[in-house]
Amino acid sequence: MGAVDLARWQFGITTVYHFLFVPLSIGLAYLIAFMQTLYVVKKDDKYKAMAKFWGKLFLLNFAVGVVTGIMQEFQFGMNWADYSRYVGAVFGGPLAVEALVSFFLESTFLGIWIFGWDKLPKKAHLAAIWLVAIGATLSALWILSANSFMQEPVGFEIVNGRAEMTDFFALLGNPQLWSEFPHVIFGALSTGALFVTGVSAYKLLRKKQTEQFKASFSIGIIVALVSSLMTAMAGHSQAQHLMESQPMKMAAAEALWDTTGEHAPWTVIAGIDSDGKKNTFSWEIPYALSILSYNKLEGSVPGINELQAEYEAKYGEGNYIPPVKTTFWSFRIMVGTGVLMILLSIFGTYAVARNRLEKFRRYLKWMIPAISLPFIANSSGWIMTEVGRQPWIVFGLQRTEDGVSPLVSKGMVLTSLIGFTVIYGLLLIALVYLMVHFIRKDPLDLDGDGEEHGHGAPKAEPTLGTL
Repeated sequence: MGAVDLARWQFGITTVYHFLFVPLSIGLAYLIAFMQTLYVVKKDDKYKAMAKFWGKLFLLNFAVGVVTGIMQEFQFGMNWADYSRYVGAVFGGPLAVEALVSFFLESTFLGIWIFGWDKLPKKAHLAAIWLVAIGATLSALWILSANSFMQEPVGFEIVNGRAEMTDFFALLGNPQLWSEFPHVIFGALSTGALFVTGVSAYKLLRKKQTEQFKASFSIGIIVALVSSLMTAMAGHSQAQHLMESQPMKMAAAEALWDTTGEHAPWTVIAGIDSDGKKNTFSWEIPYALSILSYNKLEGSVPGINELQAEYEAKYGEGNYIPPVKTTFWSFRIMVGTGVLMILLSIFGTYAVARNRLEKFRRYLKWMIPAISLPFIANSSGWIMTEVGRQPWIVFGLQRTEDGVSPLVSKGMVLTSLIGFTVIYGLLLIALVYLMVHFIRKDPLDLDGDGEEHGHGAPKAEPTLGTL
């Protein structure tokens, strides 16, 4: 494994790790803001206590997310100097705006929200948490605008061998951005919502402050249902855009080696022989890929082999086929977990609507490990997006192997890779420990003195460690 592969592994590990925290921060921020809005409108201290409880978990997650996000940007200078030199004039703009404007907005008003309880007017304090949520969303917008340039370069020209920005607003109007952005934001809302429902389910199983956590569960499960459905719709739109911008990624995601006829089937599972450029077996749903690609029963989808020949004619000799197995299976993991999230949300919404939630104890037990589903979906979706773009680091402009730092040795990258992995692993262990400890021990603070007013749990009740 050379320096390029190690640099890719390092960036992949740190990116997926960082993206564990970003969607949860965005989703929780909106849920907390909604709960506090209910407190201001209804003047019910139950919602104030809920906002404070979830706010503490949000702060733990936010702190780790900030640390891991800073390390992400350092890597552009560490391992990807030639990439930064080539497109830094374009790529750096959105990153600078994100750091100087959006993150500043988010962190400033988060501080106001933390220390403003009972010191600011209720509506002013409520505005602070909404601005935190908006700031987090804007941060995602700027980061995605930079990523979208890597997927579909716009608003630039090559000057003296470097990409120079010619139209800043073209970056913001990039079609790739507006296919990615809704998918990411709705996915973030799903992440926050299932986190809230899973923790609330644990509290309900232990009979801890059932009225308050039933309210949290009800809010979370409705948001989970709506956002999961919207995520699926946004993902469908994004897949259709791939047919125009990156058809090779679409073909790899379907393990489609040869161009289909007018009625393209969707492959559910397949045995992929990358060396032989064929599938040894497949289970297909007739017409489904044409519907996915064009919203109609007819429509041919180009295959990998045809696209490889087309790219060779356009870009020169080389292998333009991404890792098909990784792209194919990560896409199916994302879709499978997304479907499961929708089904669990439908059942939970039914249980809440019929006021029978506490009778479905087995369902509540399922909702605790279901916290992991959106994290799996988010991670596998990003893997599919980034791996499916290979061999390009900027599609059509620069190959990944040409973007790595020329003076950074294999040993240097390996050392930093091991160091980051160990440190990030310790951070994750510490975060999970603190969150689990807080969830198990800390009640909703209904009167400001930290005392719990719910019923104690029998010793026979399940705990986080046994479910």
